[in-house]
Amino acid sequence: MTIQEQQKAIIEEFSIFDDWMDKYAYLIELGKELPMIDEKYKTNQYLITGCQSRVWLFAELDDEGKVVFTADSDAVITKGIVSLLIKVLSGHAPKEILDTDLEFLEKIGLKEHLSPTRANGLVSMVKQMQFYARAFQLKSNAKK
Repeated sequence: MTIQEQQKAIIEEFSIFDDWMDKYAYLIELGKELPMIDEKYKTNQYLITGCQSRVWLFAELDDEGKVVFTADSDAVITKGIVSLLIKVLSGHAPKEILDTDLEFLEKIGLKEHLSPTRANGLVSMVKQMQFYARAFQLKSNAKK
């Protein structure tokens, strides 16, 4: 599934819920499906700065040149948010990740329903994922 198709699917999933309490409950459920980070990466090196909660994010490039993200958080809603981002961005080439406008965040109303500190954390998560993608892209270009 392309990034755009994945974003569209998430927008459709969230449109089922009328109430934001139901959307938060769904986010918490998504967090339970999060591809868990290996315990050895739950260190300060992989901790995302700018998040109120503790969020660890690890990325690696698979054999097909796709970025694969894993993460964990000590807060259930934050875990759901990072799970959403991984659902959209993981398994795609660095260039695809860098060229993507994450429009689903606005379309599902997530940004406007987060506290300012969680909204800052969301921005930090996106920036860190883009940072990994940029690093992998530069590394790939250097090999050519």
